[in-house]
Amino acid sequence: MSGVAATTRHRPARAAVFLDRDGVIIAERQYLADPQGVELLPGAAEAIAALNRAGWVVVVVTNQSGVARGLFSLEAVGQQHARLCELLEGYGARLDGIYVCPHHPEGEVAAYRQVCGCRKPAPGLLQQAAAELELDLSASWMIGDKPSDLQAGAAAGCRTALVRTGHGAGVDTVALDRQALRLELVAAHLADAVAKLGLAERRPSLRCMAAGRAA
Repeated sequence: MSGVAATTRHRPARAAVFLDRDGVIIAERQYLADPQGVELLPGAAEAIAALNRAGWVVVVVTNQSGVARGLFSLEAVGQQHARLCELLEGYGARLDGIYVCPHHPEGEVAAYRQVCGCRKPAPGLLQQAAAELELDLSASWMIGDKPSDLQAGAAAGCRTALVRTGHGAGVDTVALDRQALRLELVAAHLADAVAKLGLAERRPSLRCMAAGRAA
């Protein structure tokens, strides 16, 4: 065993709040292409800043099938996210990761025309983030405005919450299988979800949480 390997310590996994982008953090615009069209929803930036202060890892997981459909490029998505981060910074908020699925099985762009494991409701984006950012999915949350967001979160082992902004306004919550979706809350908006779930309270370490469960 090399000296480097012998002295390397594995960091304990951290808990995250995964957020869908459109309709949760920013205003829903069908196939948003122009970065200047990025508009924060009321209270979203403040909610993310509160999650930052509480010690959560905050990660965006977003389907962007407009890339596969040839409506805009993956580079344009990156520009949108640069603008998003710029707007959040003005509120003292930050994202710890942004994970994008550009695929669609009926896409016009051959490189992105595929059935993949990252397009929600598949859990691939969350699992990728967990591997790269050392996250404990069982201690994490997924907040979205569509059932597909909740399905992805549940499949990854997270608890979930639905917000009524974006597409969430039209979701029939009575028809949702709350147990299968691991759905804990239906909230008016992101700030409402963060407040009602108590996510703005400072997070204990996962080591302390495990000790508490063992006791």
